[in-house]
Amino acid sequence: MGLIKDIFKKKQPPSDTCAAAGRESDRFAYRLAHNGDYLTESIFYDLREKVPVIDSCIHKIVRLTGDFTLEALDQRYQPQLDAFCTGVPVGISGRSLNTFADMYLDSLLTYGRAVGRIFADHRTMTVKGLYVGDPTLYTFTCGKDPLDIKVKGAFSKKDIPVTAPQKLLYTTLNPSPRDPRGVSLLRGLPAVSSLLMSIYDCIGRNFERAGNVRYAVTYKPSPDGSDRIYAKERAMAIAKEWADGMNASRSGVVKDFVTVGDVDIRVIGADNKILDTQIPVRQLLEQIVAKLSIPPFMLGLNWSTTEKMSSQQADILTSELEYYRRLLTPVLKRVGDTFLRLCGTPCGCKVNWANINLQDEVNLAHARLDNARARVLENSLEKGEN
Repeated sequence: MGLIKDIFKKKQPPSDTCAAAGRESDRFAYRLAHNGDYLTESIFYDLREKVPVIDSCIHKIVRLTGDFTLEALDQRYQPQLDAFCTGVPVGISGRSLNTFADMYLDSLLTYGRAVGRIFADHRTMTVKGLYVGDPTLYTFTCGKDPLDIKVKGAFSKKDIPVTAPQKLLYTTLNPSPRDPRGVSLLRGLPAVSSLLMSIYDCIGRNFERAGNVRYAVTYKPSPDGSDRIYAKERAMAIAKEWADGMNASRSGVVKDFVTVGDVDIRVIGADNKILDTQIPVRQLLEQIVAKLSIPPFMLGLNWSTTEKMSSQQADILTSELEYYRRLLTPVLKRVGDTFLRLCGTPCGCKVNWANINLQDEVNLAHARLDNARARVLENSLEKGEN
């Protein structure tokens, strides 16, 4: 039995003769939170940096949401309200209420919630400015009252006293009883984006291999014994001359390579074919576009779509923009009401949104024309019956 064990031991390869060769991967893998249930919020900001299509969609949604004006219910305060909307400071770099709305909506779409604050000076009875905070630094939970907002630090987990809750601006995107904090518009995209960036990384590596050509120069000595004796010296001489010729080509000097003997020159990896990634890339981009509800033609994606399909996609985008407007309207109205109250009037204001595009104006004009023609026809029929 001892002899059999020794035989089997000799047949097994040594443990140090085989090892896995690791290499660095540039794959954009998404990270999980500490509890393993939710994605960390920093991943959504990384998504916009890594995937240009996602960043472009967010910017287009913010811009297409449209312009707005605040109309005071008491027209005597309208000039002051207009001056406030165009000149109110926003943080340290912005100015105007439109800038505040763009930053607020950008944060709402990216992180699923947006937080802001109205800074008022009660001595001068004016609004000093508006502020859009980083929602990743705060955690909003319910207090003793279900309608009471309790603010905690994201890292310290300590309660942050809210001195003036009426000046706090807080909005969530698609809240639910399970997750009242809201969810990001980019939820579900980290896994798809990870695959997309992996494909792009492979494309870059393949084109680097195909574009930056590498050569394999093989010297085969003859069976003659004298040639084998100087095989090492000749191989080193061939390598030196080949390197000099390649370096000279970078400076625009062309040198021919002349040698004696059996020398084989091949391009490394020339036999391998580059995979066709058009279909998988399009499938992944379709998932991203479907999640963000942006028509492909607005992103420069030349996908075959009919005119009717493009019109339907535009209508879907319009409904999405109307939803975002409904989220911004209470926030903007609160800012305007606060300014008017500090001016000494109890009247409030209303938010008037501009039409999303000129096509809506044309459709509304056609609708009014059809209604007018219908009324004329109904009146003529009634007169004929009488």
